[in-house]
Amino acid sequence: MSQPPLPGFDADGLIFRLEQLDSAALDALDFGVIGFDADGFVRCYNLHESRHASLPVDKVVGHHLFTDIALCMNNYLVAQRFEDAAAAGLALDATIDYVLTWRMRPTRVRLRLLSQPDARLRYIALQRPG
Repeated sequence: MSQPPLPGFDADGLIFRLEQLDSAALDALDFGVIGFDADGFVRCYNLHESRHASLPVDKVVGHHLFTDIALCMNNYLVAQRFEDAAAAGLALDATIDYVLTWRMRPTRVRLRLLSQPDARLRYIALQRPG
């Protein structure tokens, strides 16, 4: 039996597709993925994002996303949207243009913020231009 094609950054139902992928499939994606639990601790971090952010997987997984790894996302545009969606029991699927600034020179990206009340993890998908 053949594997279904890997989802793209703009795929419908991306959070459900990400939930089904193993680490090898996550690493094969052509965009970055950070999966974190309801307490904000990173549980999955794909190779694409590791390479672009120059942060090794073992230095990211197990650490708090918004206070240890990506302080530039600890604001109302990103972190607060996850908290608001969770508090209201609502799904979140929003794409925003963003500039990463923590531990790197300013880098323009598109972020896709993904959460579902019944999902195992919340996700940030990162797409860089080019």
